[in-house]
Amino acid sequence: MPAELEFSADDLAQMRFAVSPMWEVGTSFKLLNSGSGHPVHRRWIEQVRPRVATAGLDRGWLAELIRPASYVPDFLNPAPAGPAPTLAAELVGILAAPADRVRRDLDRLRHEQGRLGTRLRTLYARPSTHMARVAEEIETYWDLAVAPYWARIRTVLDADVFHRARQVAEHGAVHLLNDLHTSVGWGDNALRLGRRKNPLSREAAGTGLLLIPSAFTGPVPLTRTAPPEPPQLAYPARGIGSLWEPGPADARALAAVLGRSRTRLLTELDTPASTTRLAQRTGLSPAAVSQFLTALRDAGLVSPHRAGRSVLYARTAVAEALLIAACG
Repeated sequence: MPAELEFSADDLAQMRFAVSPMWEVGTSFKLLNSGSGHPVHRRWIEQVRPRVATAGLDRGWLAELIRPASYVPDFLNPAPAGPAPTLAAELVGILAAPADRVRRDLDRLRHEQGRLGTRLRTLYARPSTHMARVAEEIETYWDLAVAPYWARIRTVLDADVFHRARQVAEHGAVHLLNDLHTSVGWGDNALRLGRRKNPLSREAAGTGLLLIPSAFTGPVPLTRTAPPEPPQLAYPARGIGSLWEPGPADARALAAVLGRSRTRLLTELDTPASTTRLAQRTGLSPAAVSQFLTALRDAGLVSPHRAGRSVLYARTAVAEALLIAACG
């Protein structure tokens, strides 16, 4: 029998969407930590896994908290206060988690895994002391694995939210809920979750519903319940299949405005790269690449992200939109 979450008119009225950086942190780290490949995220894994290993994150706090095919502690996913919180805002929520909440989640993790690792035993003993270490490692992972790609990921997630919001406007909330995923359905004033093993009640879930599109959640939706916060349902966003596909290469119209060299750098940044790597790809001198990247950064078209001793440059959402318009 699928789990069912009953809805009142008030619950439907409080249903909303949010894009959550922490959901992407947790689900992407779980994918990396699994040690396997992935047909959609293969390019991302090949780029990111060596950086994460070099930083030692594959054997740190996150490696003990986020295990493949295992429960992820709920305190890592506080309910987003708005439609698109920053990672910093979500880290504030994590650091504010009460000690009893942290211990309760770790008790569940220990029950599933049989034991807690060394770091988690110290976190269990003194949550307020060691949670800052967890937050620091999350920030490091974000800078290495997610931030350089965030503009591209956000484009997919925002497009999904726009599509779902239009569904509600044109067909109503029931149509939206029936279209989220094949394992999710609506009937008799309740949301059925076919892949959830444990029963679900309003008393155990809180009011309303937070719908969170995700690039790395998959192949089935994930739920998080921690009343009095609303239940969260993270589901695979539409368009993930094309997330890492190379963008359009012909940008001659844009080159007429930005210049050929700057436009070439933007097209080369289909995946984040360092100044040295861009110089090797384009034949430009490292000094010229650095000068052009500075101009593009000042124009809001690229953003730098530190990855260990290197700095990776990535296109911003504005640059993505310009390239699509120029090549469309």
